[in-house]
Amino acid sequence: MKNETENLSSLNADHLYFPDLYFFAPQYLILIRGNEIEIAADDPGHIFESIEQQTVHRFAPSPVINIRSRIDKREYLDTITTIKEHIGRGDIYVTNFCQEFFAEGAAIDPLAVFLKLNKISPNPFAAFFKWKDNYILCASPERFLAKRGGKLISQPIKGTAKRGANNVDDESIKQQLRSHTKELQENVMIVDLVRNDLTHSAKQGTVKTEELFGIYSFKQVHQMISTVVCEMEEGISAMRAIKNTFPMGSMTGAPKISAMQLMEQYEHSKRGVYSGAIGYFGPDGDFDFNVVIRTLLYNQKSRYLSFHAGSAITWCADAEKEYEECLLKVQAILEALGNFPL
Repeated sequence: MKNETENLSSLNADHLYFPDLYFFAPQYLILIRGNEIEIAADDPGHIFESIEQQTVHRFAPSPVINIRSRIDKREYLDTITTIKEHIGRGDIYVTNFCQEFFAEGAAIDPLAVFLKLNKISPNPFAAFFKWKDNYILCASPERFLAKRGGKLISQPIKGTAKRGANNVDDESIKQQLRSHTKELQENVMIVDLVRNDLTHSAKQGTVKTEELFGIYSFKQVHQMISTVVCEMEEGISAMRAIKNTFPMGSMTGAPKISAMQLMEQYEHSKRGVYSGAIGYFGPDGDFDFNVVIRTLLYNQKSRYLSFHAGSAITWCADAEKEYEECLLKVQAILEALGNFPL
């Protein structure tokens, strides 16, 4: 979709064949608020009975799948060095460099894998999505953009650390993340970018950072999350607000156009749905969209399976540590697939 919102192109290979943009109007809507469930349908009683009659199947475990990377480690490390040369020349000052992990001839049960992934790595912006033979199994912790009344909310994630072996180690790692120069750099750079994006939809003077460098713990990792908000200008539609901020800065880098052009040059496959967004428009005019990260994409017809991982590259980036961060981000997916760590 970036090629539609900006004057960009993509020449890298696409092995998944997902649509660039897809929306649907649901036949039924089930709203869960705490312990209360509301079914929005013409005959909610019938829908409830149908759900009650569903049987839970026990899925056979998937065979071990041969996961490969489009970029070997040596090339990855060399590419980081080249990207840092671009930063030194002033072409960009931060970017998100991603690599694809993939398998051909893979046979999986998408629902079983998603349920296992969601158990291993429960996240607030997870999603299971099916379009014909294409599946998105998403365990994202990141919000791209939400609208609540007249308020826009963006919560970019930049800064990742592994969980500790015990509470003492865990707290020490959180403190290290909170004070790590490179992680703070990349977070504040993207916050500045998001603030700029929101000005195109905001009432003058309303863009502000509600939280900077917040540390949030998930089952697999600690993340540094900032929250940027604004009041929407009169006459700005929900779709325009999204277009004004898409693609999300946490997955592009800055300046956006230069970073995206460079990553098309150095990445080996189209990101596709990865680093895009899944979300909804509500009947009240509000919306909520995630950032598609920590996500498995699967074309059941061609049996092609894919997931990406990336990290922010700044002048202070250490190539070995960036590579390790990518592997950390895909561990939950590998475990859900029954694979050993890469």
